[in-house]
Amino acid sequence: MRLGCCGSMISPESDPIGIEIVETLAEMGFDYIELSLAGLMALPEAAFADAARRIEFSGIRCEACNNFFPAPVRLTGAAASLPAAVEYALAAMDRAAHLGVRVIVFGSSAAKNVPAGFDQGTAWKQIVELLATLGPPAEVRGITIAIEPLNRKESNIVNLASEGLRLIREVNHPNVQLLVDYYHLMMEREDPAIIAEAGASLRHLHLARVEGRAFPLQPDEGFSRFFQCVRQIGYAGRCSVEAYTHDFAADAHQALRMLREAIRRP
Repeated sequence: MRLGCCGSMISPESDPIGIEIVETLAEMGFDYIELSLAGLMALPEAAFADAARRIEFSGIRCEACNNFFPAPVRLTGAAASLPAAVEYALAAMDRAAHLGVRVIVFGSSAAKNVPAGFDQGTAWKQIVELLATLGPPAEVRGITIAIEPLNRKESNIVNLASEGLRLIREVNHPNVQLLVDYYHLMMEREDPAIIAEAGASLRHLHLARVEGRAFPLQPDEGFSRFFQCVRQIGYAGRCSVEAYTHDFAADAHQALRMLREAIRRP
């Protein structure tokens, strides 16, 4: 399993892209950094080129991106435009591919949340159509789009990992698969056994303590059960810490140590 960290969630004051910690992650021994794709898309060409060079010289790569769609790109509701969303997504995937990204996380609550009064079933079909359209160009670029179910406090559609599985089955494309986020899983009180049901459809993991959405520092019963299910299916993909901290240097070191022990445990 490859271990990474999401740069844009370290603190509320973090850079919206998250690149400022890339050298530190490399020095600590993380395998990769996960950056905000919406943040990368907001950069002018010259600034994006500078970011790409910084990552290249850091010693690790940006293998995953979260924050696929920004809020102004509406994905559900009467204002949603499939052509506009696809145009944005293709440009975003091009930038991601330039960095060597292999997984793009589709959470994007602000973009996909269903407007008040709009039919949920219609919104679901809008998301299915979008992802089915993006599957082939993602495949061409060697990218997997990983659907991230988000808890009900953040999103009003696709809240459970079981719903994420239903979504990927309806999309039916090998490059649209599932992410399981420990924090959201626990917030929704969903059984980690859903990981066994997901099997090979599981392509990415996010990790944070439930309390304060903080860096995971010590193994506990919840983490132990989670990683037991992950090991059970032979998962060997990526796992990113996506969490807040008041002491990044100390917490990142401890989280990396804990995760290495968790994935080795029989």
